[in-house]
Amino acid sequence: MTNILAEISQSLIGGGTILFLALIFCFFIISRYVGLWFQAFVSGTPISLFNIIGMSMRKIPPRIIVNTRINLYKAGSKEVTVSDLETHYLAGGNLTRVIGAMIAAKKAGIELTWGQATAIDLAGRNILDAVHTSVNPKVIDCPADGSFISAVAKDGIQLKCRARVTVRTNLQQLVGGATEETIIARVGEGIVNAIGSSSDHKDVLAHPQTISQCVLGNGLDAQTAFSILSIDIADIDVGMNIGARLRTDQAESDKIIAQAKAEERRAMAVAEEQENKAKVILAEAEVPLAMAEAFRKGNLGIDYYYKMKNIQADTEMRKTLAEVE
Repeated sequence: MTNILAEISQSLIGGGTILFLALIFCFFIISRYVGLWFQAFVSGTPISLFNIIGMSMRKIPPRIIVNTRINLYKAGSKEVTVSDLETHYLAGGNLTRVIGAMIAAKKAGIELTWGQATAIDLAGRNILDAVHTSVNPKVIDCPADGSFISAVAKDGIQLKCRARVTVRTNLQQLVGGATEETIIARVGEGIVNAIGSSSDHKDVLAHPQTISQCVLGNGLDAQTAFSILSIDIADIDVGMNIGARLRTDQAESDKIIAQAKAEERRAMAVAEEQENKAKVILAEAEVPLAMAEAFRKGNLGIDYYYKMKNIQADTEMRKTLAEVE
């Protein structure tokens, strides 16, 4: 009997120990969630303890949800629910960045709703950086690599310039709007157009602001994620005299064409001379035949023949003497 009582007491002690350890484990687990629940409660944004525990079961970090909810509530955005936060996290969004952007926008007086912020974040854009750019305008170098934009005025003088474009983010067009590369390309195109339409490059050098005014009037920020505030010409230099170079190239081309035509005329003249010589030779070849025919018909006497031969011989002699002299 004593042994049975001893075994029962040992079993009770072992079971009690296990139960005690289990209670301690549960206490530590629950205390973690209780701390978050109490933090939300004293912050004025109560979240049920079972909801906090359920977040862990749904693979959602409860601390992130609680902290973001508190931050939003304190910033005045009370319309965003815990369910909204969980949905955005499960969709792969960055809650910390979205909440920071909404708070910064509210402090700056910029209208940014929860739907807009989450849509921009899920689209892959940095919503926090966009809000900062909307508050503090960003300066874009044009061209971005630090080189020059080259354009030619109507007087043929090349001008090379660099511009600095001040932009702010247009949150309404951030999703689907064109990026900085489009702004740079459009500004470059506008500068080339403005310089190209100037009759004298000196006017552009004297009044570079005319370029900015011309470019700004073209609505270059349409369908982009930015609003252009100003375009400033940072540097402008005189390049080559493209007009003179083109005229020189044209003159050289005309010279080559004229030489080709002169060579063509010379070749035609040489060909014509050779043709005439051939005709003379053919005509001379017919002389003996004609003389033979004249002898047969009695139209040419032997005396006239020898006289003609003497004249030919005398002519050949005179040619030879003239060549020797």
